[in-house]
Amino acid sequence: MTTVTVLHPGAMGSAVAAQAAAAGHEVLWVPEGRSEATRRRAEDAGVTACDSLDEALARSEVVLSICPPQAAEDVATTVAGHAFTGVYVDANAINPQRVRRIAEEIRPGATVLDGAIFGPPPGGRRAARLYLAGEAQAADMVEPLFKDTALHVRRASGGIGSASALKMAFASYQKAARTLAGVAHALADAHGVGDELTAEAQTMASNILSDPGYLPSVAARAWRWAPEMEDIADTLRAADLPPDMAEAAVTVMSRWEQDKDRNDLPLADVLAHLRKPGS
Repeated sequence: MTTVTVLHPGAMGSAVAAQAAAAGHEVLWVPEGRSEATRRRAEDAGVTACDSLDEALARSEVVLSICPPQAAEDVATTVAGHAFTGVYVDANAINPQRVRRIAEEIRPGATVLDGAIFGPPPGGRRAARLYLAGEAQAADMVEPLFKDTALHVRRASGGIGSASALKMAFASYQKAARTLAGVAHALADAHGVGDELTAEAQTMASNILSDPGYLPSVAARAWRWAPEMEDIADTLRAADLPPDMAEAAVTVMSRWEQDKDRNDLPLADVLAHLRKPGS
């Protein structure tokens, strides 16, 4: 049995804590300063309350930081101030630069793992994935915490920052795509064609992110798509809707100008052309 402290049991944190507890491990949390809703989630997850963070850290081999992204560095700073010497897993949706700063703050006392959670809060029929990057020995300690649970542990390629980069890459598409869907439906609704948009959407391919092989053809057509996106931005403005994402698409497409009508380009070149020139 491993003893784990979860900071802090929000919707995702409590679900992850419940998985570790269900696997037979001791899971701790610190109620001080937490809301009544957090207390209820912790109770439902079957975790044990500690009187202080000092007590929780002294008893724990592993700390899981699962908190609002904006609080990730503050949580790490607090833990660093208690001279924790176990494995610290930052499983927050933050960028690679931030998780590297956290690693520098926590070390040399603790071993830091870069973590990224994909999927809904795990439990019941809902499964999620926890990617880990960092020292293999530390990851070997964390992986058994979720053996035979709804949280499946996977290893990310690379060192500290690679799991967070994976999360940023995935979320950049997933969250932006849903936001774009909101703008598209708002525009269609403004013109009374919402039902037709939904019908057309049902004919679209659903494997856009999972099939990068089509991207060279996108780059080859970007010179034609960019003016269309400019018209889309004008249409959005006329409907009192935000044009920013359409305008951003024009900016991105401008980096593929050199790929005009070149369908023979390797995917690696097409992706490289999106980087800032000279980088």
